[in-house]
Amino acid sequence: MRVFLSGLRKLIRRPASFVSVGLLVGLLGLILIAAATVGQGTARGSANARALITFPGAYDLILSFMFGLGGLVAVIYGAAVAGSEWSWGTLKTAVARGESRARYMLATFVAIMVMVAVGLALTFALGIGLAVLAANIAGISTAGVSDADTLQRLPAMAARGWFAVVEQAGLGFAIATLARSQLAGIGAGIAFYFGEGFASIFFPDIIKYMPFAVARASIDTGAQGGFGGGGGGAAPVALEPDTALLLVAAWLIGALLVTVLFTERAEITG
Repeated sequence: MRVFLSGLRKLIRRPASFVSVGLLVGLLGLILIAAATVGQGTARGSANARALITFPGAYDLILSFMFGLGGLVAVIYGAAVAGSEWSWGTLKTAVARGESRARYMLATFVAIMVMVAVGLALTFALGIGLAVLAANIAGISTAGVSDADTLQRLPAMAARGWFAVVEQAGLGFAIATLARSQLAGIGAGIAFYFGEGFASIFFPDIIKYMPFAVARASIDTGAQGGFGGGGGGAAPVALEPDTALLLVAAWLIGALLVTVLFTERAEITG
């Protein structure tokens, strides 16, 4: 618990935590405000734009955006945190104090999980506020904000989405640990993210079992278009959401296991 709280305090003060949330909220805000101010173009294009800020459908847009781009941000965030443990020498200092390597890395990742939850909650809350503002600008009714059916399914979707994003953060965490570098970990994580999406064009039956594909599939419930729009490319073949969720857990456990085993055996010289 002491290591976890120490890691959490450290992450709260890190600029990467604020930048990650700011990036998501900023881009989401641009999309919503742009949808509200569409005044030209085809009637179909204008109708599609207005649909983005019409509740309860706007909930789908916000969650899809959060869990899509949020996955890429989580990969970068996890890699940045893990890489800094090596490049900044904080892991070496903790080990020198007699701290267990495995416990230290796992506690650090649990702190990341909490920060991901907080970041997604803030993004969702601010996104709803921006969507309501955009709807008022466009003169669209916001009566759908209180749609009972949508509100009932939001907690389950939020939990699934958080778990999928955490899995992607875990991959970035493991990659940066293997690289023992922030920059190398972030670069490799981004390459893996987009590389998987590109490969899905040629090997859909294989890629559907890969970590980012299963993360998207696990939150694609088919409700009003689904929540599974990911940044890595749309695979034509996807797993059932519940099956994909089990694979998300398997990939997360595997990533943490690799992290622990490598850290236990690595020579810490940074």
